Amino acid sequence: MASVPLSRLVDACDHLLKTDQFRDWDGALNGLQVQNSGRVSRIAAAVDARATTIRMAADAGADLLIVHHGLFWSPQQPWTGPRYDLLRQLFQANLAVYSSHLPLDAHPKLGNSSQLARALGLRTLTPFFEAKGQTIGFRSRTRLHRTELTERLAQATGSRPVLLAGGPELCRSIGVVTGGAGAEIRDAARCGIDTFITGEGPHWTASLADDLGINVLYAGHYATETFGVKALAHYLSGRFRVPWQFLDCPTGL
Repeated sequence: MASVPLSRLVDACDHLLKTDQFRDWDGALNGLQVQNSGRVSRIAAAVDARATTIRMAADAGADLLIVHHGLFWSPQQPWTGPRYDLLRQLFQANLAVYSSHLPLDAHPKLGNSSQLARALGLRTLTPFFEAKGQTIGFRSRTRLHRTELTERLAQATGSRPVLLAGGPELCRSIGVVTGGAGAEIRDAARCGIDTFITGEGPHWTASLADDLGINVLYAGHYATETFGVKALAHYLSGRFRVPWQFLDCPTGL
């Protein structure tokens, strides 16, 4: 089976996603998190780097796992018990891990937000919504009934979204930020949208959506963030001629 140097794939990802230009949440580490022996013959993509997806990647014969949520979010010492088992699985499978969080959210073509917006049939996307000093979402001006938008979102993600119907039935300005941006709907509303699509948010946002006069659709944190890793792995597969597959491991959140 053909293989390519791991370093070439990592360099391509870092350049494409502009990894070094992004600030992220404390503890998040964008880029190569675990190396392998140096070559890649099969790519796996998953939303989360966790024991289950690592086992799935190893069983699939992958030697590179691309994820949105990586191994590092907070101090992880000591590496004993389950954390040791996770490392052992990675080393035994010769499995490298590459993680991209906000850089993959923000990418205008391969990113979660742009990919979801396009899956909904939204066009003429413009940057929208800042996090950590970077714009990570996209918005579109359109004329789309709220019911039709809800149906499209359910089809795109494979799960029924929660609708907070605080805004107009005819959506004219739709903003998309995948993941857990629900607590920031006030900031989203200040941008002039009437409908906000994200993954999840706290209970109190139901009242706030009414107060702000906007629609909010929660389509699931996991479900809205499958798009970027799929698009990135597909891109790398085409460029470097190595096969790839998506490892579906829903959290239900």
